[in-house]
Amino acid sequence: MTKETDSREIAHDILMEILERGGYSHIILRQALNKFQYLDKAERSFISRTVEGTLEYLIQIDYVIDSFSSTKVKKMKPVIRTVLRMSVYQLLYMDRVPDSAVCNEAVKLAAKRKFTGLKGFVNGVLRNISRNKENIEWPDDSVRYSMPQWIVSRWKKSYGEAVSGTMMAAFLKNRRLTVRCNLTKASKEQILNSLQEQGVTVTESGISEQVLYLEGYDHLEGLLAFQNGSIQVQDLSSVFVGEVAGPEKGDYIIDVCGAPGGKSIHLADQLHETGMVEVRDLTDYKVSLIQENIERCGFTNIRAKVQDALILDEESIGKADIVIADLPCSGLGVIGRKPDIKYRLEPEDLSSLAALQREILSVVQQYVKPGGKLIFSTCTINHEENEDNVRWFLNQFSYDPIDLTGKMGKMVQSDTMEQGYVQLLPGINPCDGFFLSAFIKR
Repeated sequence: MTKETDSREIAHDILMEILERGGYSHIILRQALNKFQYLDKAERSFISRTVEGTLEYLIQIDYVIDSFSSTKVKKMKPVIRTVLRMSVYQLLYMDRVPDSAVCNEAVKLAAKRKFTGLKGFVNGVLRNISRNKENIEWPDDSVRYSMPQWIVSRWKKSYGEAVSGTMMAAFLKNRRLTVRCNLTKASKEQILNSLQEQGVTVTESGISEQVLYLEGYDHLEGLLAFQNGSIQVQDLSSVFVGEVAGPEKGDYIIDVCGAPGGKSIHLADQLHETGMVEVRDLTDYKVSLIQENIERCGFTNIRAKVQDALILDEESIGKADIVIADLPCSGLGVIGRKPDIKYRLEPEDLSSLAALQREILSVVQQYVKPGGKLIFSTCTINHEENEDNVRWFLNQFSYDPIDLTGKMGKMVQSDTMEQGYVQLLPGINPCDGFFLSAFIKR
């Protein structure tokens, strides 16, 4: 068995778990890469790219298969469907893998998965696609950007044709790992030296002094700067939460839906070993993720707690200088990192999530002391969950918006900042899609 075939079998197993059994892509892929740490960097990269690319381009891939196969994708055996999907991604987007190798390995994989009788079918479909791939045309933007039609229509209505196209194209681009420096753990110079000594390609974000882009590493867990808590994986968009919150020494902060803890650790770092950040989430599992990050970073002014954000904690009423409410949402802004989101969501989910956010805000706004701040954020780009809920909140409770002008660097500008909120869009802004708003309690 060749290493290349090993890698394809692993990628196939991962995709089966996600596409046929409903697993979450970021969890299943991470678990698999941890399990197969003994594989070399090139093999691990092949697995990651094949899995992520197949998921990102799934609608487009299925269109191509249906165009060249007498049996439509939905009617195929799950194993064969997955073999074809991952192979078509390689044919269309992985130039370093010869088409002949893609076809041959797909046939071998079908046989290994006990579908010897369908080897000819797999070979015929893939070689037909290979011969004609330069002439394929996309019928619409849904196929072109591999985005469900209902999402395409919604975004075009909200943001217009040009901005929607820019966003959807941005989701399909390769993404560098974004990390934030914990500057109370080590200086910027020490962190940069540590990363570069381990052969990591580091690029400054140019927006936040604390944010770096990393490339060329193998295992994140193998980086000393990660092991000792000097860096924390965190997108630039969520770093803005800490910048806008602007905690002062000694503040008591509650993060009501905080897993895995990136924003809270940023706040603890800003407090410079003073005050307390209490990070809460719904389940023991989510709180264990927070606890792992706390222990790795070694901050003593942060603690984790299991707490349902929908249930009022009487002891917290009027106690917090800052409440962070980064609430459950549709996740439409992070499709680039979690591509299966776009296939799981239904239009009605957006309204139910917006209603859930209102329920949580009604509870947690009570924890803010007079003169304190509430930061409401989501990782989506949907008006109903974002701007509509800001208007609702200001009508319901004794809060005023905080002017965000100048709080998010010179590269982030918006006419809405004076009104206390900003919608960040992928491809337009240099980060994930993210919504951020800030209020002060009267």
